[in-house]
Amino acid sequence: MRTLNELTQALTRGTVRARQLVDEALDRITDPNGEGSRAFMTVAAQSARAQADEIDRQRAAGATLPEFAGIPIAVKDLFDVAGEVTRAGSRILANEPPALRDAPVIARLRGAGFIFIGRNTMTEFAFSGLGLNPHYGTPASPFDRATGRIPGGSTSGGAVAVADGMAVASLGTDTGGSCRIPAAFCGIVGFKPTAHRVPRDGATPLAHSLDSIGPLANSVSCCATLDAILRGVTPRAPVSVSLNDIRLQLPTSLVLNDMDEHVTKAFERGVDELARAGVSISRRPLPELLRIPEINSRGGIATAEAYAWHRPLIERDREQYDPRVASRIIKGVDLTYQDVRDMHDARAEVIASVERATSDVDALVLPTTPIIPPPFTAFEHDADYARLNVLCLRNPSLANFLDGCAISLPVHRPGEPPVGLMLIGRRGSDDRLLAIAQTIEAALKQR
Repeated sequence: MRTLNELTQALTRGTVRARQLVDEALDRITDPNGEGSRAFMTVAAQSARAQADEIDRQRAAGATLPEFAGIPIAVKDLFDVAGEVTRAGSRILANEPPALRDAPVIARLRGAGFIFIGRNTMTEFAFSGLGLNPHYGTPASPFDRATGRIPGGSTSGGAVAVADGMAVASLGTDTGGSCRIPAAFCGIVGFKPTAHRVPRDGATPLAHSLDSIGPLANSVSCCATLDAILRGVTPRAPVSVSLNDIRLQLPTSLVLNDMDEHVTKAFERGVDELARAGVSISRRPLPELLRIPEINSRGGIATAEAYAWHRPLIERDREQYDPRVASRIIKGVDLTYQDVRDMHDARAEVIASVERATSDVDALVLPTTPIIPPPFTAFEHDADYARLNVLCLRNPSLANFLDGCAISLPVHRPGEPPVGLMLIGRRGSDDRLLAIAQTIEAALKQR
């Protein structure tokens, strides 16, 4: 579980070479006993090795290189990379022409020196929190591989790639938890920024009102570094925050319902430890959260906006969709313009009300998901798929609806099932949230 900071120092000192990092990543991807064939749609082995060799040559010659030159990173399959087809985990787009140019976030990562190791598998068109893809395969969570458990979605391959050392970090998207659910299920860190913080051009959309672009990595500092690069600013370490200066609210409305015993144990233990360490944690209702499922009861903003984008493809190629994805998208056909406008108006009211109700705290704290990753066998029936998808999305999607920022941190102990602790901050409070998360991460690691 190496961090970006550790690797940049090692590369600078010469104790590791870019080619070594790339070869290690590729060895893990191609391991026949590993998940690489299911975590990646494509692998850029030849170009990655060539870039690594050139970086090593220039570094040995004393050239000035970008700070992160030589570090392998993976990319979710819905980002445009010049010369590559953007399939978004679907068969429908497989014959589309290659992208003519990099998405802005890809160009920024490339400019920072990262080496793209490959494109990660994902839920088709990013429309599920489970990570299942019947077209290209689904990698298993690192936990309990003997049983086989879902990785979470929609950034499924990206989370498994990081957890298994196939990449140091991965680039994902998050419309309702798609960075944070797989991070929680795979035992890593996933960050969802305020939606407007990072440019979304060149990324296949799901719901433009809710989409955001964020990283999955091994630490909060890695996510903070990548977030800075993605928004086009110089990375700086988050400002130090004292545990005694952190004020959190644990809502007792909705978010603690239906927790399994593993999540209950790990989450409550983590919260208690933070409280003993000096963090102020208030448990009180936040009834505004109860309105959100009601507002979304007919599919919500995500379904309406997804259907608007997919309508031509649905009419032309519905039989090529994952049926479970298509069934969610098609619900948008019954939503009128007035329905959508009413949902947006209600959303604005809830955001304003929650911001007033939480003005005395830095962030909300809650379980990322109320359950640990279910086994693949739990999804044989469509009704179980629908129920578990809603359950996994329930907590993380609150941050997207509230137009906030959020991060999931591992809160379980070694050997235990993976459990995520999520912090949700107000829109635009990303820097403060990352600083708080880094302090909390350090406190949890000292246990």
